[in-house]
Amino acid sequence: MAKKNLTRKTLSNQLFKRIGFSKNLSSKIVDDFFEVLISELIRENKIKISSFGTFKIMNKNERLGRNPKTKIEYKIKPRKVVSFKMSSLAKKQLNSNGL
Repeated sequence: MAKKNLTRKTLSNQLFKRIGFSKNLSSKIVDDFFEVLISELIRENKIKISSFGTFKIMNKNERLGRNPKTKIEYKIKPRKVVSFKMSSLAKKQLNSNGL
């Protein structure tokens, strides 16, 4: 079975089919959702979507890394990463193939 990515276009088409919004409005809703999600993460706010999961920013410290091919060590700069923890309800649905 071929894996298929979920894209913004796919999401807006699903809104169009399931709810009946116009394609333009569906696309605008999806774009606005991701815009809000990103802007809140930039402000380092935790985003909790009930029955789905929680997004939050984690700060990674500087650390020593190594190129596995050449074995040369180098410093990895401190950075921020997005962490996602799935809700227990979503986990149950995923594991019971209820999707």
